[in-house]
Amino acid sequence: MADPYATLGVARGADEATIKKAYRKLAKELHPDKNKDNPKATERFSKVTQAYDLLTDKDKRARFDRGEIDADGNPTAPFGFGGGGPGGPQGGFSARDFGGDGGGFSDIFEGLFGGARGGGGGGSGFASGFGRRPAPKGANVAYRLSVSFEDAARLSPQRITLRDGKTIDLKLPAGVETGTQMRLTGKGDEGPGGMGDAIVTIEIQPHRFYTRSGDDIRLDLPVTLKEAVLGGPVRVPTPDGAVMLTVPKGSSSGKVLRLSGRGFHKKGGGRGNLLVTLIVDLPADDADLAAFAQGWTDERNPRARMGV
Repeated sequence: MADPYATLGVARGADEATIKKAYRKLAKELHPDKNKDNPKATERFSKVTQAYDLLTDKDKRARFDRGEIDADGNPTAPFGFGGGGPGGPQGGFSARDFGGDGGGFSDIFEGLFGGARGGGGGGSGFASGFGRRPAPKGANVAYRLSVSFEDAARLSPQRITLRDGKTIDLKLPAGVETGTQMRLTGKGDEGPGGMGDAIVTIEIQPHRFYTRSGDDIRLDLPVTLKEAVLGGPVRVPTPDGAVMLTVPKGSSSGKVLRLSGRGFHKKGGGRGNLLVTLIVDLPADDADLAAFAQGWTDERNPRARMGV
């Protein structure tokens, strides 16, 4: 895989918020659902997700920046053998880099691969800190899981089908939002060093009348003129089912009422609220209402605060 910073189009010193913003933008453009006839976009989506996974893992990012692993998360060769490291004329190391008269280079290899120098029976002390390069694990596999707004608010378990046809039930984490990633260890591709992981990215679907505001949910609730004027209990939908809400007498459109604990689950515990905005809904061409309004006098100027 290419440099993960280049894949996401961010600088090496980019903070997590910048990386997350870049990923969201690319994921939205390259999502397989929007590019069903463009396999290259789907392939790039997988690479973008893999790059995001590496750069948001603090340990992996630090190891990548130090050159200890490559962009696929596989260990790099020690000391740049094969021409990749600093030192010698080809970018590798020469015998002088380890001291001695030029014969030390073969001693280094003897130490690395278990050879002993001389007849003392002990291996070269240099070898004690180094072993064979570990076999790489299989590649991670990216998945996108669409979750309904209400399921996300309730943290309802979600079922996902993997490439091998097996299904897994996922428990959504508190604070889940679009872009949240869940790692399924050992559910990726097979490799010499074991299985890679499955990286599941959550996408919360929009709702027809709920909107999200942090951990809170907002809802515009239509009420009749009678309900607004006289007040009283009305039924209100919530992600957990309908509840009764008392409308205060004389409520105008725009008045906000709060239902505590009916929002999204918070990372630190508890839940947000459902914020209900009342919208007075008047019937069209109602003769009785028109006659009432004709005989009703209201001397107030509700636009006075606007200077008109």
